[in-house]
Amino acid sequence: MGSSKLTLSLLLFLLLVLAGSCTGTRSMNVIDRCWRRNPNWAANRERLAVCSLGFAGKMRRNIGKGLTWYTVTNPGDDPVRPRPGTLRYGATVLPGKVWITFAHDMQIRLQQPLAVKSFTTIDGRGANVQIAYGAGFLLYQVMCIILVSDVIIHGLQFHNIRSTAGDGDAIRLVGSRRVWLDHNTLYASQDGLVDVSRGSTAVTVSNNWFRDHDKVMLLGHDDGYLADRRMRVTVAFNRFGPNCNQRMPRIRHGYAHVVNNLYDGWGSYAIGGSMGPRVKSQANLFVASNSSNKKVTSRIAGNGEGESWNWRSVNDAFANGAFFRQSGHGRVRPGYNRQQQFPVGSARAVRALTRDAGALWCSTRTRC
Repeated sequence: MGSSKLTLSLLLFLLLVLAGSCTGTRSMNVIDRCWRRNPNWAANRERLAVCSLGFAGKMRRNIGKGLTWYTVTNPGDDPVRPRPGTLRYGATVLPGKVWITFAHDMQIRLQQPLAVKSFTTIDGRGANVQIAYGAGFLLYQVMCIILVSDVIIHGLQFHNIRSTAGDGDAIRLVGSRRVWLDHNTLYASQDGLVDVSRGSTAVTVSNNWFRDHDKVMLLGHDDGYLADRRMRVTVAFNRFGPNCNQRMPRIRHGYAHVVNNLYDGWGSYAIGGSMGPRVKSQANLFVASNSSNKKVTSRIAGNGEGESWNWRSVNDAFANGAFFRQSGHGRVRPGYNRQQQFPVGSARAVRALTRDAGALWCSTRTRC
């Protein structure tokens, strides 16, 4: 009898453990389920590249034949003569496909913006990597000829970014495409946290935590830059707030699919735009702050022009008086191909889907 009770107790314990594990897996969003379930993720870092979704598509060009592995061991920075072991050396000097990891926790103060080249993956998993108190990252098109493409920035913390030769953005994309920004924590920079401009497109911003900032994310250079009409950006599974004021995002000209994000209050507005952008807001959770401003949207336009823009709210959820003012007619489908499409969770699940937004805390010996 005692043996039977012991066996039954053991079975119940195992069932509870398995149930908890399965529940945790189900609550992950589709990106995280793709790689985080593997406790040996550090032995197969390249798996991350096929977990991307949205307009960036799968980042398969960043892996495979010819890939160079590079480990950052030195937090120093010399923009003139980058030294081996530093982040700048791996991101700007080494040719071809480069996958960058970090040997240990470090804080890097960039003396000038880091001009990340094409086919570069900066993978902060397994270390606490802070880009702070200096310049940010720059993905820059050279002389309208050489595009920066196929870049992954994952698992970093950006804060207290200062204007040096640039404009104080944490991450700035200029004429870039196929860029994936995933699981970063960004706050308290001099200008914006993410700036996508001058013809950049095929960008996915996912699983990031944006907080304590005024102008969070700008999509589009200026009102006169018509090439940004081709811009396509996916904003998914991010957490905005607390203490974010505006531009989550602000879109000029192009198209944004804003999906399964958590908005923890706003000051001026959450989603804004000018120059006729198209927006599909889908299954987000908008929780208004306790101020009198409950409206999610802001159209920067004169003479009622913004009422014709196609801004649609599809299955969003609203709390504390928040509301979304729609405009235009018809659907605003993203038109994803098979490499870009993904299942959208319900707005009720957003808190779970964004629970681990931001840089993940894990070692190379533990599940992330």
